[in-house]
Amino acid sequence: MKIIVITGSPHRNGTTFLLTDEWIKGAESQGHEVIRFDAGLHPVHPCTGCDHCRSHEGKCVFDDLMTQILPALLSTDLVLLSTPLYYFGFSAQIKAVLDRFYAVNEEVIAKPLKAMLLAAGGDSDDWAMGALEHHYETVCRYLHWQDTGRLLALGLNTREDAEASSYPRQARLLGASIH
Repeated sequence: MKIIVITGSPHRNGTTFLLTDEWIKGAESQGHEVIRFDAGLHPVHPCTGCDHCRSHEGKCVFDDLMTQILPALLSTDLVLLSTPLYYFGFSAQIKAVLDRFYAVNEEVIAKPLKAMLLAAGGDSDDWAMGALEHHYETVCRYLHWQDTGRLLALGLNTREDAEASSYPRQARLLGASIH
């Protein structure tokens, strides 16, 4: 299976990166091909709603990481969205990527994809991921993606918190569960 991973953390040594690395190890252990895009480390311009893409065969006015992500998205079987929990939702970096899917909306909607969500946050309240989950579910519903799994890691303020938890193992198992 061909998989793209889109991360939204700007911290290479953070909790989300650790969990994503483990998830990828699990997926690759099952023979899946994984392509990773670290949107949190590369500028992705926000969609301005100019509709240039609509009259130019999906080509955006911005030349950034999305020129690599969109073709990969259209040729994949599964998308992992990996985000830190920022103010109860996706990081701005992931949100910018999602908004830019607009350029190829029809093609994405027409291609049935599987999706997974991986999120990490310092909050420990059981309701803290609710808005993020709802947004993810809405994106999946709109794009006709099939949600095939989630890992919502709470109480992870630091990488050390994550390393001392069961979440890295859970991430690896989730990645290995893909079929």
